[in-house]
Amino acid sequence: MKCQHCEKPATFHITELTEEEPQELHLCEDHARDYLSHTEASDADTPPTLAGALAQQLKVGQTAEDLARLDQQTCPVCGITFYEFRNHGRLGCPHDYLAFAEELEPLLLNIHGDTHHTGKTPVHHQPDAIEGMELIRLRREMKEAIEHEEYEKASELRDLIQQLHDGQAPEKD
Repeated sequence: MKCQHCEKPATFHITELTEEEPQELHLCEDHARDYLSHTEASDADTPPTLAGALAQQLKVGQTAEDLARLDQQTCPVCGITFYEFRNHGRLGCPHDYLAFAEELEPLLLNIHGDTHHTGKTPVHHQPDAIEGMELIRLRREMKEAIEHEEYEKASELRDLIQQLHDGQAPEKD
């Protein structure tokens, strides 16, 4: 379906229930933004409408360029991108909370009502943070080596990972 005002595809389908009969609007993103911003400005003294809520969401939401830039953001420790997090819903390591702090804070507030952990923490089996980060880094490097078909390097990294798992200090060359 095309936008009612131009030839672009209609991505917003709005049904206004303010008149006697429902009014259906089929708009592209640009015209929807214009329509919703005009609706919000003219209804400043009236109760919020769905169009007003959508307009607020468009204001709060990021533009496609901002989202594309954000999706390229990568954690320096585990290498996960924000795009991967958005698609899988899982972070790669504890450092992701710092790498994506600005984007995660509103999400955590919305889901948990707070940004700080207040629950219990297991007493035993807490891995050493530095050792855990080293494992994550080595796994990422091994994955990259396999992707680049550097199998000798990948096997060396595999051996280092196994040594860390077994509690041995990795051998230095």
